[in-house]
Amino acid sequence: MKIVRTVAHLREVIRAWRASGETVALIPTMGALHEGHLSLVRLGRERCRRTVATLFVNPKQFNQPSDLAAYPRTEESDAEKLTAIDCDLLFAPDAAEMYPPSFATNVSVRGIGEELEGAARPGHFDGVATVVSKLLLQALPDVAIFGEKDWQQLQVIKRFAADLNIPVAIEGAPTVRDADGLALSSRNVRLTPADRSKAPLLHAVLQRVAVAVRAGADPAEAVNGARRELAAGGFEPIDYIEVRDGETLGPPGPGPRRVLAAAWLGQVRLIDNIPG
Repeated sequence: MKIVRTVAHLREVIRAWRASGETVALIPTMGALHEGHLSLVRLGRERCRRTVATLFVNPKQFNQPSDLAAYPRTEESDAEKLTAIDCDLLFAPDAAEMYPPSFATNVSVRGIGEELEGAARPGHFDGVATVVSKLLLQALPDVAIFGEKDWQQLQVIKRFAADLNIPVAIEGAPTVRDADGLALSSRNVRLTPADRSKAPLLHAVLQRVAVAVRAGADPAEAVNGARRELAAGGFEPIDYIEVRDGETLGPPGPGPRRVLAAAWLGQVRLIDNIPG
């Protein structure tokens, strides 16, 4: 696997692939790779002849400097994992490459980017939309693949890619979970053993909300019960637990719904979602 660190080098490699008629899948990551990330790369290999993973801890999407500082940096082991599954290229730029001193542009998605995570973490999706739009335009792959664990992020990316006419297919991939239901996340390693034992409750509660709503329960009542159960299980604070339209993230309508939640266990913020 080749590792490149500049946009010029990235484009040089992809240009050579294109000249040979090869298709390209892009998998953006912030590193600290786990099986969830690797499943995206494997899907990329199914979709296209070449796969490009990116590794960039994007400062623009962190609300707290301490959270940015604590985010794991594990490029060497990440590269080994990607090599083992035959990823073709790792693009690992530094902050100066992505945001030179003259950088003055921000991509903001109104509406869908202001709900839930957007409300709990103001500016977060501006950072996501800005860096992902750059990565899509830097690589111009045929398809870019994102995990459904970050469901709202996936919808935000689909929205701005369509709005800005970025010629890349955006594809979601199913959430990968531990045997007890906890969604895989780079942050899970920061859970204490006691909190790790409590963490699967988040997924279990979402499942109960989804079952209740499908059976005709009032979504607000189901959500209120879920809040009480999470609080009793040690989650504090609970940023949100909501039943929303699966695409717009507005109030649920007749179409597909999504149950989404974000809550804290100790010093770790967990998010999850399932179909409603």
